[in-house]
Amino acid sequence: MRRARLTLAATVFLFTVISAFYLSPSTLRNKFLAGLPRVFHRSPTMAQPLSSSTEVRELQEKWRKNLDELPEGKIPAFFFGHGSPMITYSPDSTRAGGMPPGILKWGGSQGPLATFLKDFGPALLKKYQPKGIVVFSAHWETQAVRLVTDYGDENPLLMDYYGFPPELYQLKFKSRGDTALAKRVVELYEEAGQRARLSPKTEKRGSDGRGFEGPGFDHGVFIPFRYMFGDEFTDIPIVQVSIDSSLSVEKNWELGKAITKLREEQILVLSGGLIMHNLRDSRCFSPHTASAVHKEFDQAVQDAVSIPDPTERKEAMAALPKHPGFRAAHPREDHFIPVYVAAGAGEEGKSKLIADIYGAETVAFGL
Repeated sequence: MRRARLTLAATVFLFTVISAFYLSPSTLRNKFLAGLPRVFHRSPTMAQPLSSSTEVRELQEKWRKNLDELPEGKIPAFFFGHGSPMITYSPDSTRAGGMPPGILKWGGSQGPLATFLKDFGPALLKKYQPKGIVVFSAHWETQAVRLVTDYGDENPLLMDYYGFPPELYQLKFKSRGDTALAKRVVELYEEAGQRARLSPKTEKRGSDGRGFEGPGFDHGVFIPFRYMFGDEFTDIPIVQVSIDSSLSVEKNWELGKAITKLREEQILVLSGGLIMHNLRDSRCFSPHTASAVHKEFDQAVQDAVSIPDPTERKEAMAALPKHPGFRAAHPREDHFIPVYVAAGAGEEGKSKLIADIYGAETVAFGL
């Protein structure tokens, strides 16, 4: 009897320790693991299957075909997967903060998103020859008033991420702004009855991981743009606009709709976010580790954005936050809301799924 009670007590204690370990912040878990002898560390060979070069090539064949088939003339509005600082890591990186190899290979420098972005930028420039770019990011929200960057000859960078290796704070992306384009964006918002104003270089917009407050393009812009356009891209101006911090589907849809005329003026409208963004559950970032509910939500998004009829498409897209898998993919709506900005900017006409990269799809609206 006494032995049975001791066994039960030991079992409860062990369960409590394991639960506390897995529910604790990842930083604490990493410190704990770092202090263990190497024999206790989980071997990378135990990870889920990794994305293969064959898998990337098959996806690439599809997105290149879709990019080639985009109609010329009026530029569509695009939602695109903007990735994260992780996209700069190689699959065998030892500095990725304990990120599982399968997830790193999918979202890293040799994964499908990084490969797609290298095709995406040049294809847009060649087909549409835009006079400028207006970009929205999941990482810049303002309440009630749209802020529009007016940074002049060189757009600064806001490295709004923390705790990464030093080399990630040395990334470069040289680009320029344009006051005339920024003022045109403000004008269109005012015509639509929405408040907007210019945001100059002297205005701080957020915290930088280098230890100061500053202005600049956030990593939802310069990280993917480095892949799309190279480290230096000054051929045409780039202006960033904030999304609405209400994270309302309708308000952000209208935010995009207000500037749809820019597409007729040969301005490329891009809105960056992610279909999967749950930092509390890193499994969601790769199809090789994702749960069934993650995959079901990802498929629901692909189905909704591909509906040909604009009215039916809007209804299906507006219903996505009510999907059973939405919160598993997005504890907060910020990274999903940019899809509504792009959809609003290309509300009329058809849409097309350009890159069906799990968790980081790209969609053209207004075809």
